[in-house]
Amino acid sequence: MPQPAPAVQRSGGTIAPHLRRLLEFVEPGRDDVCLDVARGRGPMPAALAPRVRHMIAVDAAPEPPARAGTSGRMATVEFGTGPVRITGDGGPDGGLDGDRLPAAATREDRVPHPIGPDRPTIKADATALPYRDNAFSLVTARFSLYTLGDPDGVLRELLRVCRPDGRVVIADLVRGNLAGPERDRIERLRDPDHPGTPSIARLTEMITSAGGSIRRLDVFTVERPIEPWLAACDDAAADRIREALIDEVDGGPKTGAKPRIIGGELWFTQTWAHVAAEPIP
Repeated sequence: MPQPAPAVQRSGGTIAPHLRRLLEFVEPGRDDVCLDVARGRGPMPAALAPRVRHMIAVDAAPEPPARAGTSGRMATVEFGTGPVRITGDGGPDGGLDGDRLPAAATREDRVPHPIGPDRPTIKADATALPYRDNAFSLVTARFSLYTLGDPDGVLRELLRVCRPDGRVVIADLVRGNLAGPERDRIERLRDPDHPGTPSIARLTEMITSAGGSIRRLDVFTVERPIEPWLAACDDAAADRIREALIDEVDGGPKTGAKPRIIGGELWFTQTWAHVAAEPIP
């Protein structure tokens, strides 16, 4: 059964406990050639870069539809996380914003470019990554699998560019295998395009169907205040979510979010999973 991770007080300059937990699960090595695929600028490149030989980050956020009279990219929506008990203060990931990377890459690249603070992020389609087969010993995707297009296609690409003796690490939201779909109602109130939260069994099945062999699994619960999470949705949707959660606190219908009041604030619970897989030769 998933176990709640302990609340940890963070200090300036340290990595948020939930991100440190992921880094320990990833087990980066000094000889690793690493690729991180994310929607926008995630924290993994900056966290991994000092620990690996080479680091490349891909921003695979789908381009917004073209609109007349507008230019530039849509603002990136980042998954607002923090310590395992998230208080909402500070940056979304303990101050780690991710580093900038090379402007372009091709399948003919023989050596991935090292990460550098003065390099732009590579833009690429997560279902058609611009790298040759078996290019990386470590491939990571954090809270992006379901936001980058076809998740099965994304998984196949992550496994394709990973070496046979390497590993692909997926970090994402899940629900327990016995949990019902009620939780997705709250997610879709916040984001009508939300694809649904997979069960743990469904996520691992997708990885194996894409050609991966599951090696390790870490599942845990995260409790966080609702208000920072609601900042990404409109006022009407936020009010409906608050109403549903407060109703549950008062004994009403279950939402799957396990809300409670802490220090006068409304908090809710998510389940996160870290999965490490290897490509099947």
